[in-house]
Amino acid sequence: MDLLNKIKEAGVIGAGGAGFPAHIKLNCKVEYFIINGLECEPLLQSDKYLMRNKSDEIVSTAEKIGNAIEAEHIVIGLKEEYYDEVLALKESIKKLNSKVELHLSKTFYPAGDEQILVYEITGRTIPPGGIPLNVGAVVSNVGTVFNIFEAIQDKPVIYKFVTVIGEIAKPSIIKVPIGTSVEECIEKCGGTNVEDYVVIMGGPMMGKLISKEMAVDRVITKTDGAILVLPADHYLAQKEKMTVQHMKNQAKSACIQCHYCTDMCPRFLIGHPLHPHKIMRGIALSEDNDEVFKEALICCECGICELYACPMGLSPKRINVYLKGKLRQKGVKWNNTADIFQGHVLRDYRKIPTGRLISRLALNKYMSQKFEEGQEINPQKISIPLRQGIGAPADPIVKVGDKIEKGQMIAQIEEGKMGSNIHASINGEVVEINQNIVIRAIQVEVIP
Repeated sequence: MDLLNKIKEAGVIGAGGAGFPAHIKLNCKVEYFIINGLECEPLLQSDKYLMRNKSDEIVSTAEKIGNAIEAEHIVIGLKEEYYDEVLALKESIKKLNSKVELHLSKTFYPAGDEQILVYEITGRTIPPGGIPLNVGAVVSNVGTVFNIFEAIQDKPVIYKFVTVIGEIAKPSIIKVPIGTSVEECIEKCGGTNVEDYVVIMGGPMMGKLISKEMAVDRVITKTDGAILVLPADHYLAQKEKMTVQHMKNQAKSACIQCHYCTDMCPRFLIGHPLHPHKIMRGIALSEDNDEVFKEALICCECGICELYACPMGLSPKRINVYLKGKLRQKGVKWNNTADIFQGHVLRDYRKIPTGRLISRLALNKYMSQKFEEGQEINPQKISIPLRQGIGAPADPIVKVGDKIEKGQMIAQIEEGKMGSNIHASINGEVVEINQNIVIRAIQVEVIP
């Protein structure tokens, strides 16, 4: 079986982003194969854990993938402050006599954004609405590369390394079977330090906020890498409660057109025609200005505009998200009117220092948390979504009552459709099938 088929069979998707099926993404020939180890969001540690502990696997697999897609350059991007990780990767490169290179980045946000990383390494701006392939590159997260290493050994994707941080008794990086509830992950780490809390799935800038009640049913998927627990009255939690109407009213009454949101926008700074201050002015005046509003379609939702740049505490990012929905309902699509895009001359001076960003987010107390590592959850019940990442849901190939083994394929993507195969992450019995496949662990009887 060739590499792409092994990747498809194992159900590998992008581990650090939207979850694009890896067998489709890597079906290409490129100049640059870039491995993203920059952990875009503040506070997260899962990719660092992999680079420290699985450096041989990452380096060897990166070279195999790079050779398969005929890449002239195979580059692992990570932050220069990741001393232990840099050392581990350098030792692996030397030991394996590998042609893999390291690109060491300054610590800024969002250094791990795919388009920013491509710009930093190649000097090329991906066209707005485009993908790295448009400039001769393809990007995979280090977690994806490690999953491909396992796929080559015929091991499917059945677990994630998850950073559990914040108001947690024992901040940890834990190995979690796919389909395990977020609540169980929190309990495995000693529970919370506060009674009333919220959870952000992912990082503080772009992660999805859920209530502690929702954490009971929300499960870990192939794309989840972090659980951030915050007090329910934290600034980030309160900001999420604001209605769209209130955000529009704020824009009408408080936007001073300082255009800091534009000046610091990472996509504007690599040459994209995105001007959040114009969108805020437009929304303050009318909702019938699609010519201006269509710029919202190329917003990456990094959150710098509203969580760092705006001196008035307004919400350009969420206004953009709102407008994206309205424009898509109308069938409005982004079309580039230029062929060449160039970075801003002041870009290097407008990068957002991650440490300063963490202070702005009132997250300083979590920067120095020490992590426990090496623990694995053994859930008694899992609920695995049939749709994970971009594409169609997989079709179940098991039925209620079936006894299944860990690693067994339980749902398969239809031939010709985009999506990923799904595998059982524990031994057990299928007890329910809907949008998820629910498996209860089989208790092993101990004979005295």
